[in-house]
Amino acid sequence: MITKEQLQNVADKLGIDLAMLQAVTKIEARSSGFKNGLPVILFERHIFYRQLKKNGFNVEHLAKTYPDLINQVAGGYLGGARENYRLNMAKQIDPQSAIESTSWGLFQIMGFHWQLLGYESAQQFEQYMTESEEMQLDAFYRFISHKTNCKLLQAMKDKDFQVFAKLYNGPAYKKNSYDTKLKEAYESYATTTK
Repeated sequence: MITKEQLQNVADKLGIDLAMLQAVTKIEARSSGFKNGLPVILFERHIFYRQLKKNGFNVEHLAKTYPDLINQVAGGYLGGARENYRLNMAKQIDPQSAIESTSWGLFQIMGFHWQLLGYESAQQFEQYMTESEEMQLDAFYRFISHKTNCKLLQAMKDKDFQVFAKLYNGPAYKKNSYDTKLKEAYESYATTTK
């Protein structure tokens, strides 16, 4: 479990309000990076399709054989621990592509960012994401503070919930009201931390 002090330390390093970081933590993974001892994950079959193709696999053949795991269209989500089951099935096809096709932990950082974030391999990234919420927080810090994500960091500093939600979750953020949920969570934390 991440402490308020750990969150404050990262918020200070990023130059953002603690309440903003708390809001992102709450909305992205419902305040928990683990459930029943397993990391909270979401396996993305459309990303698996892309990563397998990038890594030289015959994705057309594989997609016909495993359409629930490999597909050009997002979906097929089972939720909860069953996402870990989907990941394990995908690892039997290609461990690296499977890890890269999964969003991990408190902040749902995609595995394909492992190199950008300074991990030695996708497997090392997975190891850290399954170790602790503190390691998941470190991955988020690495992600937000990376120079390629300066607009995300600026949106957090400006409390621009719409821009943050769009950049962090993609164009479907409106369908899930991520911006509204973030704003409400921020306001709740901001009033309790004063």
